[in-house]
Amino acid sequence: MKQLRLIVTMLLLMTLITGVIYPLVVTGAAQLLFPAKANGSLIEHDGHAVGSSLIGQSFTDPKYFWGRPSATAPMANNGNASTGSNLGPTNSALTDAVKQRIDALHAADPGNSAIIPSDLVTASGSGLDPEITPAAAQYQLARVARLRGLSEDQVRGLVAAASSGRQLGVLGEARVNVLQLNLALDDLQKR
Repeated sequence: MKQLRLIVTMLLLMTLITGVIYPLVVTGAAQLLFPAKANGSLIEHDGHAVGSSLIGQSFTDPKYFWGRPSATAPMANNGNASTGSNLGPTNSALTDAVKQRIDALHAADPGNSAIIPSDLVTASGSGLDPEITPAAAQYQLARVARLRGLSEDQVRGLVAAASSGRQLGVLGEARVNVLQLNLALDDLQKR
């Protein structure tokens, strides 16, 4: 009986420590030290959340910059299904999907004969990438400027504002957040 009481006491104590106290301490520290990140890195626009800076959104209207394709299912950019497609370069499903994406880009901007950056036709490892390379933004710049009636310099300035360099100057690559860029385009058009 003494052993059983000790076991039950330890179970309740460890449940209290690891199931209640520790999560409350970690959550409190995150809210105190990193409130924006702890709450999902939300992007607010006109007083309400429109997305996260960490999860991509699908834009298909040619007047917007398009992000990386999503590999999540059953819907694109589904945070609950974050995964790569696991399709290899010789898989016909992957080559067909890439061909469809290339055709869509050519249909949206038939006069653009530049080489399409790979991040516009291939999904990232998570399938949720919210950013594109500066080359992918440059590829789309003329189309977006033309369809919105803006100068390329105006749009280039917005691309620069939505761009981030390497982390700590050496980690990763330069990138452009597509949602922030498209929101800035909409704001510019409202003025």
